[in-house]
Amino acid sequence: MTAPGARRRKQMHLAAHFPGVSSTTVWADPRSGSQMDFSSFRHLAATAERGLFDFFLLAEGLRLREHKGRIHDLDAVGRPEPLTVLGALAAVTERIGLAATADTTFNEPYELARRLASLDHLSGGRAAWNAVTSSDAFTGENFRRGGHLDRAGLPRALDFARTGGTPLTRAAEFVATARELWDSWTPDGVPRPFAHHGRHFSVSGTFDVARSPQGHPVVIQAGDSGEGLEFAASAADVVFTRHRTPEAGRAFCADVKRRLSAYGRRPGDLKIMPGATFALGDTDAEAQEKAAEIRRQQVSPQNALFALEQVWGRDLSGYDPDGPLPDVDPDPGGEVAQGRVRTADRFAVAARWRAVSEAKGLSIRQTVIETTGRQSFIGAPASVAAQLDEYVTAGAADGFVLVPHLTPGGLDDFVDRVVPLLQERGAFRTEYTGATLREHLGLPLPVWKG
Repeated sequence: MTAPGARRRKQMHLAAHFPGVSSTTVWADPRSGSQMDFSSFRHLAATAERGLFDFFLLAEGLRLREHKGRIHDLDAVGRPEPLTVLGALAAVTERIGLAATADTTFNEPYELARRLASLDHLSGGRAAWNAVTSSDAFTGENFRRGGHLDRAGLPRALDFARTGGTPLTRAAEFVATARELWDSWTPDGVPRPFAHHGRHFSVSGTFDVARSPQGHPVVIQAGDSGEGLEFAASAADVVFTRHRTPEAGRAFCADVKRRLSAYGRRPGDLKIMPGATFALGDTDAEAQEKAAEIRRQQVSPQNALFALEQVWGRDLSGYDPDGPLPDVDPDPGGEVAQGRVRTADRFAVAARWRAVSEAKGLSIRQTVIETTGRQSFIGAPASVAAQLDEYVTAGAADGFVLVPHLTPGGLDDFVDRVVPLLQERGAFRTEYTGATLREHLGLPLPVWKG
């Protein structure tokens, strides 16, 4: 607790991400539970709520990923649809926010706005929408569209001030249209007809869900490009980002928040929360050992070759994961995995991996372990609490979306051992003081634009 008369410190926001099956998780661990049973979702959400977290985030998977033309057997477990799970969690939780990832490419504004508003009502104002996009024709085949939107249809720079609020792309227009639908009911409960005619959507009628407790569900955006930053500054309430160093975080925060004034917004109107992993031990040395073991579990020999094939764009099954990197160059047009997003330059990544491998004498597996994701915060509970606090007080983030490596119990130690220390430092709440997610995040209610 903060001592009487002490200056109130900046408090961090915390959220929990249900990790699913990915390179982050260790789902083959005997302690790992089901990715489908409701009990797994309930346990992790309840743990996050016990820890007084702001929200619980579910990802969305619209098609099982394939590798070399086959369902990828390292992660082919599927997962339930997020809004359905969160609707069930609304009945067994009381305060924690419930955030669903929902694609703007393969949904329609009326349907999704209706489902999100319904969740906001059922949860008493705790709904959030992680608005994402897809340019993946492989996923699009599941929706009988025969293709996909090209990159020009993804979120690009918006200028609401100079264009009168007209969105320039499908994703931005989708979010703006959803807000028009939510605003079609007055705050005192009177429905009004809506009409939207834009580049991607032309819809009119009456919205059949009354204005929800938050006015609008909280909108979360993920993306680090310049276009994505402008989209976040104009339309998002929370940015889910990836920056893992204080220096990169400070630069990112400064860049995004300086853009807010162009849209009539203040720095506190947008929260920046990078995804973060952690490894705890009784001592810092023990935590380092645990972190190394987690990485070995995450990057099995099979996973190492899979990661390598994603970069090289070639079938590398003949290579020994304990041997050296391939002496062939990546295939610039090669694709051996579908359903995964590849954004980096293959040749640049391969060159960096080779440099690391040669400098340290690393095998394929060791190189993948060394160069890919690792635990963001490692140490004894006191060390991790200090690292998190310093990151936020330095202006590198407003908080974190924690991604445990085990489902569903991977958050338990953090809540039991780190959260109390953050509270003692005055860096984190000791109780929920509001009922809605906007209140947890310190976000203003949206101004009604009827």
